[in-house]
Amino acid sequence: MDELGFRIVVLINVVVPLLFFMAALYLFLHIVFARVIGSPENPALWFFAVVTGPLTRPVRAVLPSGTPETRVRTIALVAYVGAWILVRVLLARLLHGWAG
Repeated sequence: MDELGFRIVVLINVVVPLLFFMAALYLFLHIVFARVIGSPENPALWFFAVVTGPLTRPVRAVLPSGTPETRVRTIALVAYVGAWILVRVLLARLLHGWAG
């Protein structure tokens, strides 16, 4: 059972940070494309709005109503990058404690 637990922790160490990294990457790309593309009807902006919508919803819930969308995306990006770093540090400590 000890080896199975270690394998689960290693799997979590790969999957969870990857999800936060991908979320931050899509938010970053959405911010860049929103600045570069002028037309709000552009299919690329629609794609990023659909992909990042679930990522910005929790951030939008804690911000005051009327917060500009660019600010919501920027705060969400900072939050997901922070979560990515935090998870990497915590899981590295957990794996170090498990192996050592």
